[in-house]
Amino acid sequence: MSGTTGPRVLLRRLREAMAEKSESQARLDEVVHLIAQNMVAEVCSIYLMQPSDELELYATEGLKPSAVHKTRLKVGTGLVGDIAAHARPLNLSDAQAHPNFAFRPETGEEIYKSLMGVPILRSGRVAGVLVVQNRTMRHYSEEEVEALETIAMVLAELAAASDLISSDDETADAAAQQPLYLEGTSLSGGIALGHVVLHEPRVHVTRLIAEDEAIESERLEKAVYELRSSIDKMLTTSDLSHAGEHREVLQATRMFANDRGWLKRMLEAVKTGLTAEAAVERVQNDTRARMMRQTDPYLRDRLHDLDDLANRLLRHLTGVALSSASGALPEDAIIVARNMGPAELLDYDKDRLRGLVLEEGSANAHVAIVARALGIAAIGRANDIPERVEDGDAIIVDGDTGELYVRPSQDIVEAYSEKARFRARRQAQYKAIRHEPSVTLDGAKVELNVNAGLMVDLPHLEESGADGIGLFRTELQFMIASKLPSQREQVELYGDVMKSAGDRPVVFRTLDIGGDKMLPYMQKAEEENPALGWRAIRIALDRPALLRHQVRALLTAAVGRDLHLMFPMVAEVSEYERARALVDKELARLDQHGRDKPRSVAVGTMLEVPALFWQMDALLPKVDFISIGSNDLIQFLFASDRGNPRVAHRYDLLSPGALNFLRQVVLVCARHKVPLSLCGEMAGSPLEAMALLGLGLRKISMSPAAIGPVKMMVRSLNVSELEAFMEDLYTRPDASVREALQGYADAQGVAI
Repeated sequence: MSGTTGPRVLLRRLREAMAEKSESQARLDEVVHLIAQNMVAEVCSIYLMQPSDELELYATEGLKPSAVHKTRLKVGTGLVGDIAAHARPLNLSDAQAHPNFAFRPETGEEIYKSLMGVPILRSGRVAGVLVVQNRTMRHYSEEEVEALETIAMVLAELAAASDLISSDDETADAAAQQPLYLEGTSLSGGIALGHVVLHEPRVHVTRLIAEDEAIESERLEKAVYELRSSIDKMLTTSDLSHAGEHREVLQATRMFANDRGWLKRMLEAVKTGLTAEAAVERVQNDTRARMMRQTDPYLRDRLHDLDDLANRLLRHLTGVALSSASGALPEDAIIVARNMGPAELLDYDKDRLRGLVLEEGSANAHVAIVARALGIAAIGRANDIPERVEDGDAIIVDGDTGELYVRPSQDIVEAYSEKARFRARRQAQYKAIRHEPSVTLDGAKVELNVNAGLMVDLPHLEESGADGIGLFRTELQFMIASKLPSQREQVELYGDVMKSAGDRPVVFRTLDIGGDKMLPYMQKAEEENPALGWRAIRIALDRPALLRHQVRALLTAAVGRDLHLMFPMVAEVSEYERARALVDKELARLDQHGRDKPRSVAVGTMLEVPALFWQMDALLPKVDFISIGSNDLIQFLFASDRGNPRVAHRYDLLSPGALNFLRQVVLVCARHKVPLSLCGEMAGSPLEAMALLGLGLRKISMSPAAIGPVKMMVRSLNVSELEAFMEDLYTRPDASVREALQGYADAQGVAI
């Protein structure tokens, strides 16, 4: 390796230096001396992260000794701060020419030109920065950067073992017995009272430095082979061998396990002198560092899958059954983890599993899909949760609100116990009326449908007593698959959906991908505002083969049945016409070849883009139905990103402006006698659903859990009186008429 005298020798000498009985400062001074000597560098410096989010110079060989413990840099300031902020190396032949260079006169570094710096990572977090410098304008080789990264990893573990990197244990111990309340993000609804089971997703690697590279490479390759075999075995088990979202999730996991680039990076780390375990942890640290700085939700979730694989690989290497899934679980187990891959959640005994709490995770992550499939309450984005709980701690998970109580007081336990009992009683009430008609007190029939997108959603159709599926999101099958689903696979899914629905209608939405819903096998387009960019019908019209294959699969699956399909994100009539022409062409193709067809085909569009409303008179004669997509429509109406916490709740769905807009849609559709429905979160709340009925809507679609509460509201409502009451609300200057509607419901005895 260019510029080094043997990384393995250096790693052993570093270990010996850190194990010395001398004071920590003397040990660090010896470490920077050894590294500088080995890397043929005139300067070697170690900066460690402080609680103040500053990097402090802890030791140096070559800079002025007086600068030690005096020079500090904020994360993001200077070259050292830049390395920490982005958790990535810098290799500069002329460091002072870099725009982020920050001159520190007390260090005497002005005479040094070249700089190579790498982050000191521990568990994916930046614990410090390791830097070497030279007077000449020298570009360090890739092998030297790789060697310094390996040294930084070993240094992180040695420094932590020597208490040079603080783990805040005292603070943790002080808080260990205190009640804890956290707000996270709901991943799966429900309420769970139980006890903590720490998933413990990481093996603590103690043997870092390899004795024999060939042996370590062989151990690593063997463990990867065993990992792949174990995933293949899971795919053949009885409960996962059939088509469905669980299988699709594991197939995506298998795709990552067979990624040659992943294995190559680990083998390269072994070549720098690390053991197989340390090489896995080295690559895992890099993945975690990227994960923590990744803003794209899809890429972040895929990095979680890689982290899951690394954890599994470490277990194969060490022979330790780290996951608590193999141990004895309490009857009311609530799993707590920093993050978790879907395969790991499936390892747990489903009969004892009550809930899941993750430090990370998102609603679109594979593990969230599996949690919903298992019917357990789940919360994500619970900050530092693995470090703040212990095995056996009492815990309450409110998956409906995203709230979490650890070691709750008795009054909280009693309140949630009552809430759980109340929920059970309400569920019993909803179940009792599930087969009763959804008719108002004055005789108006209201069609209540469910939104779905996976096979696991279909049993809810019968359980909830819904009238049909008002929105089937076909893109979910594509999102959880590791490759583009074949036409045969699509036909099977759509056929199973219609078979499960029986005589009840199903409205299939064609692919709504793009924005925050990217496919693993689709190149992501770089866009400043993806929600307003290349997505949904725009992708379909630019890539007509994708839409044509999906339409062909839907027509094949619906033979002898009624098919309803609609297009998402249509902004102008011409887009609908082009998509509709493609459907007509496929129907003509079936006629030409004498093939069977659906009994009927109804083609509609979603109203999500406000511009389309102003073309309704031109559009409505061409469509069979319209469905309002309230989620996107309202955010576009207010120019307010529903994913941005600063503005997501700034504008009320029950504002006069939003209600008046929807009222005009109802009126124009009625004038053209075109069926109108609404599918979106707005329909899932009884108060908002009541407002929609007051506007004149009689067909709405929502999550399965909302059917019972909304049906109870419908059966207690006189809708003609509500319509008259709402006539005075549309022109009010108020930001919201929520209080007025709630007051009306209370006065009239409407079940909200």
